[in-house]
Amino acid sequence: MTFVQFLFYFYATLTVFGALLVISVRNPVHAVLALVMTFVSAAGLWMLLEAEFLAIALVLVYVGAVMVLFLFVVMMLDINLARIKEGFIRYLPIGVAVAVTMVVMMVMVVGPENFGLDVVKEPVRHAADYSNTAELGGLLYTYYVYPFEIAAVILLVAIVAAILLTLRRRPNTRTQKPEEQVAVQRKDRVRIVKMDAEDKK
Repeated sequence: MTFVQFLFYFYATLTVFGALLVISVRNPVHAVLALVMTFVSAAGLWMLLEAEFLAIALVLVYVGAVMVLFLFVVMMLDINLARIKEGFIRYLPIGVAVAVTMVVMMVMVVGPENFGLDVVKEPVRHAADYSNTAELGGLLYTYYVYPFEIAAVILLVAIVAAILLTLRRRPNTRTQKPEEQVAVQRKDRVRIVKMDAEDKK
């Protein structure tokens, strides 16, 4: 076994183990930390495929931003762990059935006849000055330009929809009006009252 194969099996084992911890642990904080470990090990696999940009983006964006945000939200929420444990046994058969179905589908897609060095060639080793960022950008803006733009439009629509949902008017709720706050003048907020001085002797 070469050193590259050892690293592959090491990161692959960590990825599968972390994914199992995410769906099996009872504590939400532990689940988020296990998901962080899964992302880091997946970034290691991408490093072995010489996709350094994707690996760094995964660590910086998901581990450094998204998962930290998830961790803060989970720690700030008052989650009732006893209530979570109550439904574990009741939904266990459904969870097992879904898990077995997903494993069977993954074996059918990534089975020995569809995956392996005899079917998929080993990635070509590039020189030190090779930039996979430039290669990825070239593919995104040439061959995959239409799916890339469609995904961008979908994300833009989702952002606009989220903003509209938060800005909707609700009854018995006082909301701010930024246009009125910007247009306010001093005479509308401050009143100067002149009074004669009094002698308190």
